[in-house]
Amino acid sequence: MRIAQVAPLYESVPPKLYGGTERVVSYLTEELVRQGHDVTLFASGDSKTSARLIAACPNALRLDANCKDPLVHHANLLDIVFESAANFDVMHFHVDYLHFPLSTRQKIPHVTTLHGRLDLPDLVPLYRRFHDVPVVSISNAQRAPIPWANWQATVYHGLPEDLLAYNERPGDYLAFLGRISPEKGLDEAIEIARRSKQKLRIAAKVDPVDQSYFQEVIEPLLKNPYCEYIGEIGEAEKADFLGNARALLFPINWPEPFGLVLIEAMACGTPVIAYPRGSVPEVIEDGLTGLLVDDVDGAVRAVSRVDRLSRSGCRKTFERRFTAYRMTRDYLQVYKRLREPAMPNGAMAPRLQACTINGRI
Repeated sequence: MRIAQVAPLYESVPPKLYGGTERVVSYLTEELVRQGHDVTLFASGDSKTSARLIAACPNALRLDANCKDPLVHHANLLDIVFESAANFDVMHFHVDYLHFPLSTRQKIPHVTTLHGRLDLPDLVPLYRRFHDVPVVSISNAQRAPIPWANWQATVYHGLPEDLLAYNERPGDYLAFLGRISPEKGLDEAIEIARRSKQKLRIAAKVDPVDQSYFQEVIEPLLKNPYCEYIGEIGEAEKADFLGNARALLFPINWPEPFGLVLIEAMACGTPVIAYPRGSVPEVIEDGLTGLLVDDVDGAVRAVSRVDRLSRSGCRKTFERRFTAYRMTRDYLQVYKRLREPAMPNGAMAPRLQACTINGRI
């Protein structure tokens, strides 16, 4: 199958440091190539891939000091993509809704994975207008604000099975990995560590929009003797950082669409202590791959119990539910369905109503 993968330009594919969407695009692209498909990746020029790479800009935009307006580069990206649309059997977009006005005006089968939050009022009229655009959710919970969209499937993220090594014997610290922003709950993670008298290692980036929050709220808390702030790390450091942790803390206060770090920890054998918001109850199996709690008090109690969970059970669950092979198989089902000819009455074949659960659709 000739497949176009269209990535955002903020990070390279895969990202050099932090980055979720572009990382997932990389895993999917490489597995599609491995399975023999003809894949073209539209991304930044510093991306690394075994697919055919078509660059819409020389470097990823977030780390490019010369980039002042990222929308300019994304406009160029979409023009380049649609110039070559006839070369593909299916086009898979990962750029939110930017392409909707163009993709609805051409005949090539296409699908969009929505990687972000959808609970923003501004999105409702847009998705009402483009209600026919085929979309994929990354959790069932993500769909809640717009349940009437043209959902094709829920496809949970997956990682290459050999990407992160399993670690049976962890160290003596808790871990926080991701982005420092109000919704990610680092302030509560620090409080959980303080009250548990456990060391907390923090590997996280700060976006410009969150700089004042970091300086005013988080930076004073880092003086806590239980905290070690490492800063932003890349994929090469994740296995040691996550694998050596007793548990990953994930005290979010927003409707998380998926939470890639949850399955990264799982792959290392590291259980998660998390608040059950958004996708979390779909990804973490309470009592098996982590402990779901409602507040700081519950998290503190969970720290004392987390060593009872089986780290090998975490790894086995990852292998069963969250590999790149399973993710790719699920997307191929979506691609094939979208390519089916119209039924005699002009309708399309029924969409996939069942969602990916435990690695199956």
